[in-house]
Amino acid sequence: MKKILLCFMAVVAATMFFSCQQSDGKCHIQGVVKGEQFEGKRVFLVPFSGSKTAETVDSVEIKNGRFAFETDVMQMYKILIDFRFRVGVQPLLVVGEPGEVQVIIDSVSHAVGTPQNDSLEKWKTRTEIHNRELYKMRMYIKDLQGRFDTVQAKYILQRADSFHLVYKNYTRQLAKNMKEGVLHDFLKDMFPLTYEKKMPDGSVKIMNADTHEEVKSEE
Repeated sequence: MKKILLCFMAVVAATMFFSCQQSDGKCHIQGVVKGEQFEGKRVFLVPFSGSKTAETVDSVEIKNGRFAFETDVMQMYKILIDFRFRVGVQPLLVVGEPGEVQVIIDSVSHAVGTPQNDSLEKWKTRTEIHNRELYKMRMYIKDLQGRFDTVQAKYILQRADSFHLVYKNYTRQLAKNMKEGVLHDFLKDMFPLTYEKKMPDGSVKIMNADTHEEVKSEE
């Protein structure tokens, strides 16, 4: 009976500790680094945008393959291994969102545990697939051009452009669905629908970012 009571108290204590971390308004990043060569090296939590100074950049030492950060600033961060040792390690984007974020740093890095970071992880997976397939298409186009097969090269280029447009619209829709937040702002600014083009006469035209045609104003 005493053992059961002690186990119950331990579970309650752990639950209370976890609940406190969830409700303290801070982002608790718990990280694992794959590779013994990183033991004792430093890992950095760097703001994705804005100033990068001693006041805004945090760093800790990797011990027993693990590290931890804590931040109460809701923004996008990069997690980076010391630049002298980061070859073969993928930098990781993470949202400083209240809650527990579980991080794995490896050749392919991951972060999950909070709503925005879970969505970011899905977007990163889609992005990696997109980039890999688009690279294959571009290499094929280059090969076709080297063999002077311009007709087939043009056809594959059109397919590549369509493939990339699907990815851009996926990113835009994801940002739209989120409506607000750090990840929403990050994705929204990635593929704007329009851009400004300055003309030789000094005037400025609004252009469609996908077709590069002028957007006619509705009067």
